[in-house]
Amino acid sequence: MNHGILALVSSIGCTSAGSLQSLADAMHIPHLFIQRSTAGTPRSGCGTTRSSRNDDYTLFVRPPVYINEVILKVVTEYAWQKFIIFYDSEYDIRGIQEFLDRVSQQGMDVALQKVENNINKMITGLFATLRIEELNRYRDTLRRAILVMNPSTAKSFIAEVVEANLVAFDCHWIIINEEINDADVQELVRKSIGRLTIIRQSFPVPQNISQRCFRGNHRISSSLCDPKDPFSQNMEITNLYIYDTVLLLANAFHKKLEDRKWHSMASLTCIRKNSKPWQGGRSMLDTIKKGGVNGLTGELEFAENGGNPNVLFEILGTNYGEELSRGIRKLGCWNPVTGLNGSLTDRRLENNMRGVVLRVVTVLEEPFVMVSENVLGKPKKYQGFSIDVLESLSTYLGFTYEIYVAPDHKYGRPQDNGTWNGLIGELVFKRADIGISALTITPDRENVVDFTTRYMDYSVGVLLQKAERTMDMFACLAPFDLSLWACIAGTVLLVGLLVYLLNWLNPPRLQMGSMTSTTLYNSMWFVYGSFVQQGGEVPYTTLATRMMMGAWWLFALIVISSYTANLAAFLTITRIENSIQSLQDLSKQTDIPYGTVLDSAVYEHVRVKGMNPFEKNNMYSKLWQMINRSNGSENNVQESQAGIQKVKYGNYAFVWDAAVLEYVALNDPDCSFYTVGNSIADRGYGIALQHGSPYRDVFSQRILELQQNGHMDLLKHKWWPRNGQCDLYSSVDPKYKGGALDIKSFAGVFCILAAGIVLSCLIAMLETWWNKRKGSRVPSKEDDKEIDLEHLHRRVNSLCTEDESPHKQFSASSIDLTPLDIDTLPTRQALEQISDFRNTHITTTTFIPEQIQTLSRTLSAKAASGFSFGSVPEHRTGPFRHRAPNGGFFRSPIKTMSSIPYQPTPTLGLNIGNDPDRGTSI
Repeated sequence: MNHGILALVSSIGCTSAGSLQSLADAMHIPHLFIQRSTAGTPRSGCGTTRSSRNDDYTLFVRPPVYINEVILKVVTEYAWQKFIIFYDSEYDIRGIQEFLDRVSQQGMDVALQKVENNINKMITGLFATLRIEELNRYRDTLRRAILVMNPSTAKSFIAEVVEANLVAFDCHWIIINEEINDADVQELVRKSIGRLTIIRQSFPVPQNISQRCFRGNHRISSSLCDPKDPFSQNMEITNLYIYDTVLLLANAFHKKLEDRKWHSMASLTCIRKNSKPWQGGRSMLDTIKKGGVNGLTGELEFAENGGNPNVLFEILGTNYGEELSRGIRKLGCWNPVTGLNGSLTDRRLENNMRGVVLRVVTVLEEPFVMVSENVLGKPKKYQGFSIDVLESLSTYLGFTYEIYVAPDHKYGRPQDNGTWNGLIGELVFKRADIGISALTITPDRENVVDFTTRYMDYSVGVLLQKAERTMDMFACLAPFDLSLWACIAGTVLLVGLLVYLLNWLNPPRLQMGSMTSTTLYNSMWFVYGSFVQQGGEVPYTTLATRMMMGAWWLFALIVISSYTANLAAFLTITRIENSIQSLQDLSKQTDIPYGTVLDSAVYEHVRVKGMNPFEKNNMYSKLWQMINRSNGSENNVQESQAGIQKVKYGNYAFVWDAAVLEYVALNDPDCSFYTVGNSIADRGYGIALQHGSPYRDVFSQRILELQQNGHMDLLKHKWWPRNGQCDLYSSVDPKYKGGALDIKSFAGVFCILAAGIVLSCLIAMLETWWNKRKGSRVPSKEDDKEIDLEHLHRRVNSLCTEDESPHKQFSASSIDLTPLDIDTLPTRQALEQISDFRNTHITTTTFIPEQIQTLSRTLSAKAASGFSFGSVPEHRTGPFRHRAPNGGFFRSPIKTMSSIPYQPTPTLGLNIGNDPDRGTSI
């Protein structure tokens, strides 16, 4: 120092570098700092700060530490979500603090573990302290690991872990260190299994071999510039930068001499207190910064902040494989300006899968995976949407596959001992390479297997049976409630009784000849006839009765109109809306039980949500209460097909994947299903692979290509057509479309008619039996005659008037009087007894002598002069029937029993016989 100092070149640690930086800044001596790693451990930033006064004299020859940026980019490209970082005891973990903060913000699960110098002791301690379940979880963690340590420690650690069987061939490790040379790379590849990615700093090498050892106007020793030279391969990067730094200073000195701007060197001593800063320090620093050199590390130059911006990281990678002697190749490179150049995907894997046979495990689930052909002695053939996706991947990548169904026909869930069953268990135990079906991507499954990108969105739906219009035999009574029918029947009886009482208290005055009877029976019959709009035969003339009947008719009008309207709407209904239109509606009711498949993703999702006390939506707790009845055995099924059959033939709702339920509803022959869609989980269907499988990225990339070119949509429309034969969302059976009414609609009406007919027949039989029993009190057959006087009455009236009129002759046959045998009449036409007609008067018009005073009309002498009466025989007494104009008999409205005089006309030869076509009208 006493002889003078032109510049300081240091290759030390960060602590000592701070002291030299202070000295150089104080004495204005250019300081070229080359950071040296400790025992080959990756560098961590020194954290030195530069002054804002631009009086710093320290230049940083080695580029800044970019380990955080490089690792983050690589991990993102590999899409890691869970991994562990191993670092040796010499490394300052604060060097990757920025990386840890950023991956934590992205939701990655990262673990840290320090590797001691005695690696064998550390591995032995793991087996001694961890239980089997914990050790299995630790093995799973080791499938993704980052090693931040020196090359020698990394080689020892990998060898010990492989020897302890803590990793398998599906593992993927990343080693990052700037100091890794070619010999270290080959050793690491040889000792590792699975996939290995190495990140190291690289330097450009001239393509022309003859120019590799020439740098501008000087020649470099072949032991340094030849990459194949053992000495060059074993050189540390720090020494390469020292060589280039010395070369840079030599060029700067030469530049000063050529410019004749040389300043005497600074003479420094630590004894004297009055040492002054070097006056030529700033000029020398500027010359160094402006100059540059192309050395062993490439272009060495400095930016305004005094740092070297030129750095390049090389990313090397191996393929997955079980063979120990496998090759390694360059995957890409990274620099702070352009970032990652190249792809980390193993392109050779995409082109070299021909001849690879993958074992595929599946679960039968329509329409994802179905058996298309099952011939005895031949392998089963499968079809479905997932099979089409797998076939597209196979065609593009060139691999073949063998499919088998999971032994327990389940998708899989974690067991109490930490293992998995079902399809996921087949992958965890490495009995299958790929798992495909209606398999949803869940966080729990991603902890043990890898998934490709989703190839179809996932949602949960409900399958229900469409409402059938179940017509009751007495559907005609449905418009009114039973209580309303009872009230109406009671009202009929009450009004009928009131009408009878009102007429009994104030009987109406009847005109002469009116035979109206106001009995209780007739009152009830009149009220009922009015109610059914058939009218009544009993006139009521009192004011009170008419007021009563007016109110009753208004009541009957309203009731009948309402009944007619409701009956028409009920019988011609075309849409019956089901009350369940969402999962929320399903959780609120208990009439229809519901469930899902045990140990499925839907079951686990509802269980976790339903048992979470902090879940705001109580829908999940209600769903879980129904699904978990009897520990899940009451309402849940083992397979989805069992749930579908349970919906079809019973009162049940099946909660399952919406895509599966839509396919079932679209292809049901009876179109008896409808679905309720309501996404309760934003997930997707993916292809599951073994943890660390080399095929995940390749499959994911191809799936994205299928989605972009529209081929995936074509596959979806194949299994879920837009225009299916059934309506997915209509809750009404399509057989009921509102056309003509069928017999079911009026079965009750016919039943009522049949009941009336049967009842009337029974009553007729009872009346016949009763009349036969009372036959002894009926008059004898000889006296039981009916005289048909109708014809005579009509002919006489045509001849008689109040005034005298000319006599008009008529034949004797027209006035035949024929006695009628009462016993020959039907029972229901039996005549009344005399006792039934007391105090009743009769007015008759007949051809009899004038002396009888009961005649209401007599013939004049002129009109009767043509007849010879002779003697009048004894009057006959008996009940009479009136002959209707059509020849039939009906009960006369005049109920009487009196002596009817009649006079035979012997001169005309009247024949009184048993001709039924002749009689006397009364």
